[in-house]
Amino acid sequence: MKTSKIIILVTGGTFDKEYNEITGKLYFNESHIKEMLELGRCKIEVGIKNLMLKDSLDMKDVDRKLILDACIQTSSDRIVITHGTDTMTETAKLLAENIKNKTIIFTGAMIPYKFGSSDGLFNLGSALTAVQTLDKGVFIAINGNIFNWNEVRKNSKKGKFELI
Repeated sequence: MKTSKIIILVTGGTFDKEYNEITGKLYFNESHIKEMLELGRCKIEVGIKNLMLKDSLDMKDVDRKLILDACIQTSSDRIVITHGTDTMTETAKLLAENIKNKTIIFTGAMIPYKFGSSDGLFNLGSALTAVQTLDKGVFIAINGNIFNWNEVRKNSKKGKFELI
């Protein structure tokens, strides 16, 4: 069993979006990760670092570099990253190419947590379990599946991740 504390890096994505009832648009206010951990009765020790609140379609190379640097700089060898689903595999590729000594789990949601019917709570729990049990590498934990980062893609028409 690995001994270092799990670090959750928050980057945004649908996970943390909220709905503006006036404009009908989704927006970011703050991360919901702490609330989700409390609701899920999480009993493991985690640290939360908010890097950004961005839709992954708006992420640039500089944002991905910030995520990479945060992963490299943390002393923990167990990292969960909340990330938008549209470009999750792009960021995962960058990390896999540059980090070999840590277990990194990406997760996200198709429906915002604040909607109540979100898959986010389940996905976060799956990611926390995966980071404790998998060997070093970069993975995606979503909707009950654990994928190697380079063996999966998001199928936007079906609204799910699938093996390549």
